Amino acid sequence: MRLLLVLGPPAVGKMTVGRAIADRSDFRLFHNHHSIEMLLDVFDYGTPPFRTLNAEIRRRVIEEAASDGTDLVFTYVMGMDEQDEADYLERLAEPYGDRVAVVELVADLGTRLVRNRTEHRLAEKKSKRDVDWSDGNVRQLEADYRMTSEPGRDAPGERLLARWPHLLVDNTDLPADEAADRVLAWLSY
Repeated sequence: MRLLLVLGPPAVGKMTVGRAIADRSDFRLFHNHHSIEMLLDVFDYGTPPFRTLNAEIRRRVIEEAASDGTDLVFTYVMGMDEQDEADYLERLAEPYGDRVAVVELVADLGTRLVRNRTEHRLAEKKSKRDVDWSDGNVRQLEADYRMTSEPGRDAPGERLLARWPHLLVDNTDLPADEAADRVLAWLSY
């Protein structure tokens, strides 16, 4: 069993590439919005009960997948300078022990804003259907957080990623199927 973390900023294609990986392998996809969307029917985003349950659902799904021997893709947006986010991701990955690998997707903001409005994304993520709000959220997160690693930087995100095999994929002009093929070849899958 393996845990493949697919990281990157919002609308970079984590879910789409993760799905393409799952379609070509025995990996199962658990994207970050699986837990978010279900909770938004009951709690407002970011409220204490939302945060508590979102973390707990993710933890439990990953624990059970590891216990069951399931190869799992999990997508996540991480602030690379945020110690609490690095700690959280490290705890989530613990059940997989040393069987963790990271794929980091990168694309420029303009590309991500176009992707933010795709029918596929909006179908999977109802919280993104107010596209003006969602575009503003992508821009705001870009302004507030560094969500892509930088080689040689000594920050919580880089220190965590250094513990695991790490592949950086610029998917600005790379279709999801080709990105998935690169990832699976890198994993020798």
